[in-house]
Amino acid sequence: MIEIFTTGGTIDKVYFDALSEYQIGPAAVPDLLAENNVHAPHRVTQLLRKDSLDMTEADRAAIHAAVAASDAAQILITHGTDTMVETARALSDIDGKTIVLTGAMQPATLRNSDAEFNVGFAFAAVQTLPSGVYLAMNGQIFDPAKTSKDRTAGRFISP
Repeated sequence: MIEIFTTGGTIDKVYFDALSEYQIGPAAVPDLLAENNVHAPHRVTQLLRKDSLDMTEADRAAIHAAVAASDAAQILITHGTDTMVETARALSDIDGKTIVLTGAMQPATLRNSDAEFNVGFAFAAVQTLPSGVYLAMNGQIFDPAKTSKDRTAGRFISP
């Protein structure tokens, strides 16, 4: 069983009208998995509905507690990309689980979003990687201890 925790971020943003800004909507993962005919056993729990720039240490502690308490050995977390690395690093002391964080640079509701690919890639990664904490973004696996987000290029990099 793969445990999927959603926390918000760009992947879950929705745009209501021309006068609105993007807001965090319902988790996109259940629809993405259903639309792509994913039948591997999984469960989805929405932990937060926040932009990752608004995440606090208390939010990271709540994510840590949920991951540590889960009976699943494979954990996928959808997260905003701006502070995904910080959350991944906060989970680094959890042993015996494969924890993969992913997100999107564009909301899942947009046609040109990377959300669908990233979720599928992360779903495969969590089933194949050894225990540890990873970021799965845009076709690459990253070690959060050596990774940062290049906001200008809109991607993650490792030195």
